Amino acid sequence: MATTKKYLKSKPICKTKFIMPKQAVGNAKSVTIVGDFNHWDVTATPMKKLKDGAFSIGLDLPAGREYQFRYLIDGTQWENDWAADKYVPSPFGGADNSVIVV
Repeated sequence: MATTKKYLKSKPICKTKFIMPKQAVGNAKSVTIVGDFNHWDVTATPMKKLKDGAFSIGLDLPAGREYQFRYLIDGTQWENDWAADKYVPSPFGGADNSVIVV
């Protein structure tokens, strides 16, 4: 996984790009990113499948915050971002949530 951050000078926004590489998603048909920024809606933010089999999405996130998130692969398998800024326990138990700090 990879995440890039680019802060805008004109307003407090961080242009954030999330990438799930092919080796993390296998032959997945769909990947969505689910988190605080979309109210944990599993259908709100589908990622785009790239020619190399990876998935990516760009989001404009308000800067100065932390956002918890996870990836949902093919609607059934949850995955964390291996390169997250940090991890926090999920309020629902089980695996931790990934966190991005912008």
